[in-house]
Amino acid sequence: MYQISLLFMKFILFSVIGYVAEMIFCAIIDKKITNRGFFCGPIIPIYGVGSLALIWILKPFMHNVFLVILLGMVITGAIEYVTSYALEKIFHNKWWDYSEEKFNLNGRVCLKNLICFGLGSPIILYVLNPYITDFLLQLKDEVLMGTAVVLFIVFVLDVVYSCLVAYNLRNRIIIVEDLKNEKLARIPGMLERMLNKRVKGIRRFPKRLLKAFPTLWKTNEKEFEIMKKIDQKSRTKSKKKKKK
Repeated sequence: MYQISLLFMKFILFSVIGYVAEMIFCAIIDKKITNRGFFCGPIIPIYGVGSLALIWILKPFMHNVFLVILLGMVITGAIEYVTSYALEKIFHNKWWDYSEEKFNLNGRVCLKNLICFGLGSPIILYVLNPYITDFLLQLKDEVLMGTAVVLFIVFVLDVVYSCLVAYNLRNRIIIVEDLKNEKLARIPGMLERMLNKRVKGIRRFPKRLLKAFPTLWKTNEKEFEIMKKIDQKSRTKSKKKKKK
């Protein structure tokens, strides 16, 4: 139980560090702060998984910094590619796209990011991991395991909620795509009525998801424009009914 708690706490801490690092990096480029994660909390699990994978796989090669950087690029690139593919297949959305970047592979990974991840690998192995390990080992066993249990519960709740939100978004896109292809949808007002009927009971998705993953908007721009117009009309009607 202790070892599992220790491993999970490392995963959480690396995920939070990755979240903060990406927020800072993107804030410098975009000149604004945006929640860059798939989840609601300040965490990006791909950084936690990637860091633990680097620590485990690259341990025998720690004596060679150049090899650590090179293998770090390969490992993190593979994780990012698989994650991108899995998310796209599960949620019917492309969450990030590097097609416009030079030396990219199917838009899922690009050389620029791989170089950054590769250069970050020694920092994880030689600096962050020893520091985080020492910090966690200084905690009492009960405190470490208790904190791990609480954070695990919060993490699972976040995973469930975030997946529901993403699935909701996926449903809306599929519905609009289907309706656009139906002949009845060509009749003025029919698309709106059919969409309202089919999405009834499906909760609205947070706008932060589109801000965190701009590719979602770019690849489904027409569908989101239709949703936006219908949502605005629906809110206007609701306000008029309340006034009456």
